[in-house]
This record gives sequence, structure tokens and C-alpha cells, in this order.
Amino acid sequence: MNPKKAFLLIDGEQPNQLPNLSKYDLVCATDGAYSFFAENNITPDFISGDFDALEKLPKNIEAIATPNQDYTDFEKALKILKERDFTNIHVYGASGKEQDHFLGNLSTAIKWKSELNLTFFDNYGYYFLADETTKIKECKGKTISLVPFPEALGIVTSGLQYSLKKESLTFGGRIGTRNVAIEDEVTITFESGALFVFVND
Repeated sequence: MNPKKAFLLIDGEQPNQLPNLSKYDLVCATDGAYSFFAENNITPDFISGDFDALEKLPKNIEAIATPNQDYTDFEKALKILKERDFTNIHVYGASGKEQDHFLGNLSTAIKWKSELNLTFFDNYGYYFLADETTKIKECKGKTISLVPFPEALGIVTSGLQYSLKKESLTFGGRIGTRNVAIEDEVTITFESGALFVFVND
């Protein structure tokens, strides 16, 4: 049985094109991103946040107030989804705009890695935290970047133009940006650490 899948829109650069939202079991947004839904006549299942970005709350949409300033609106939305038994979440709007938010969202992804399966999408491709063994399919010719956060040890890859053979990457040292998939399936394994994989068209 496939886990329930949620679509979450947060307040970064908004998508030029949305996926088919009918494929998701739940669609939601933080309050700062809700205007995008309103402009495109999309009714989410709920919105959450402290609602300081909204002049008035929309009618007929569940609005969950999350005023705790110890957490970002993104993390508070993840908490709600986890409580509702959603562990497979596609996140849009996590990058772009203010880059401190983007880095904070990456940090949040690491914090939740053991509990949630997060895949981020933007107008250039998608990215995610790699498992110790990760396979990327239908990717030949795409740009693949491996970014440690802050380090990933014992990395082995296959299917990339420049392969890694039990090597380590360190943020602030050597990282693995702008590689190219030369096979339709790329495999990445690593021994320890945290490794973001960016797949761009």
C-alpha cells in the first residue's frame, strides 16, 4: 500500500507550473503562500501559519493557527502533516527569494529526515536528501549535483560522468556540483553524513 502523499506550498519562489494536484491525497499551504492558490482558483485542504501575511482569512478553508515563533511556518506545517499521518510530502516554494529561508528549509529537511520523506520541487528541477542507497531513474542527460550538509563520507556513484569511488564531500571543501547523468539510472550510496541531491533539467 502506497503511503498517502501531500502537496505543500511554502512562501519561496512560486512554481511556473503546478503538477496534477488530483494525484495528491491532501493539498495545503502556509499562509504566506496561500495568495498563489487564491490567484489560481485553487482551494487547499488547509492553510497554516500565524496569518500575519493575510488581510482576512479565506472562508470554507481550514485555517490552523500556529503562532509559536520557535519554529518556521514550514516546520509547523510539517508537524501538522505528520500528525495527520502524511509522511510522503512534495514541497514547492522552498527555494528562491531570501536565501536564508532556503538554507533554513534544508536544515529543517535534515531535522525531519528520519520521520518524513520530503522531495522539493522548483522551477529548475527537484532535490532531496539521499538515503544511504538512492536510485534516480529517467535522468540521462540531466545535471546532477551532490551537496553535503555539512559532510557526507564514503560516497560511491554509478551512471554519472564523473564518478565517485568511496570518496567524501564537505561543505566549504570539495562538493559535487554540475555532474551529468550518462545513464538512465544513477545510483548513489554513502556511509554517513547528510547528502542533498539536486536533479536539474
